[in-house]
Amino acid sequence: MEIRKKKLGADHPSTLTGMNNLAFTWKGQGRVTEAIELMERCAQLRAEVLGAEHPRTLSSSTALMNWKTVRLTVVDSSPDNVLGKDVAMR
Repeated sequence: MEIRKKKLGADHPSTLTGMNNLAFTWKGQGRVTEAIELMERCAQLRAEVLGAEHPRTLSSSTALMNWKTVRLTVVDSSPDNVLGKDVAMR
């Protein structure tokens, strides 16, 4: 991805595709926080470059939303969640 940034520019569609793919790779490796941060940047740049309604922008935005939803669900159901402890204690 870094080579694409240098050769094509940070906002070139091919660079953004590489960024999207790297975010998916990191997510698959369990590097969820890093993947979300990268996908946030990718979705933002795609919206600026391609437009908010472009299929690739929508794809990145949808993946980002899903990843954040899953992360929140996991955190909310954690045994360390204060609300969960409160309910369990009743």
